[in-house]
Amino acid sequence: MAAVLVDDAARARLADRFGAELAEPWCDALPDLVAHLTTRWGLEVREARPGNTGRTLLCTGPGGDLQVLKLTPDPEVARLEFAGLRAWAGCSHAVQVLDADLGAGAILLEGLVPGTELRDREVPWPEIGAMLTELHSVAPTCDLPPLTDRVNFMYDITERTVPGSPAEEHLTPELLARARSRALALAEGGPVAVVHGDLHPGNVLDAGPSRGVVAIDPRPSVGDPAFDLADWLYLPLAAGGTLDDGVEALRPHLPGLDRERALAWCAALAPLAAHPPLRRREHTPFTDALLEMAR
Repeated sequence: MAAVLVDDAARARLADRFGAELAEPWCDALPDLVAHLTTRWGLEVREARPGNTGRTLLCTGPGGDLQVLKLTPDPEVARLEFAGLRAWAGCSHAVQVLDADLGAGAILLEGLVPGTELRDREVPWPEIGAMLTELHSVAPTCDLPPLTDRVNFMYDITERTVPGSPAEEHLTPELLARARSRALALAEGGPVAVVHGDLHPGNVLDAGPSRGVVAIDPRPSVGDPAFDLADWLYLPLAAGGTLDDGVEALRPHLPGLDRERALAWCAALAPLAAHPPLRRREHTPFTDALLEMAR
């Protein structure tokens, strides 16, 4: 049976993200675009996966190997991801690009096996430290935006979607403005590296014993690498521990970890971390701790 390339739920997500005037025609034209690209690259689509910025197709490549075709209605999203992955070309802890058609918003990536997410698994702290060290060691490139752009983008989306949601009573305009200001101040200073920008456990896959963990789906920029630590330091906090538990778990495996900057980023990004569970009416000790950090 042929994979369903885009269903109603995917259409709704893309319309919410990009606007119906862009998303709807793109969804309608997607089968023809996929037919063109799969013929061009010798692919057979196995499965379609959801995404907030497009569709991800798991494919069989010409040699029978797993390859991943990513598609987005916004070519700038593809261009930015491609730029980040090109900066990490040859890095074992970053997914590698096989080909791209940026005008069509398409990137062809290597498949990762078994490719399971680290979400809801015990954190392999030594591997996470090695991944962060490698990703942050490459020279920044001129085709990536500053980290301040990423910070503003994330807060813009949050401020747009909080009103009218169950999160509104907790994430007030004053709290969000204060947190954005803190994040921008951090983004304007500190060390400079290529920052992944969305490095949570769902965007890190297990690529097997020889490869280890591999980062996917970057929203890259240039700025303070401590930005990428926040989602990892939140994990012990969500499990009933503290941010310092995360710092101490990561410190032996990440030379030069700046505890104060890492904790400052955790506070500055706390409303963003609290937003999804609060929208789902999941008011927990973890969301309470995040809100207290943001005050």
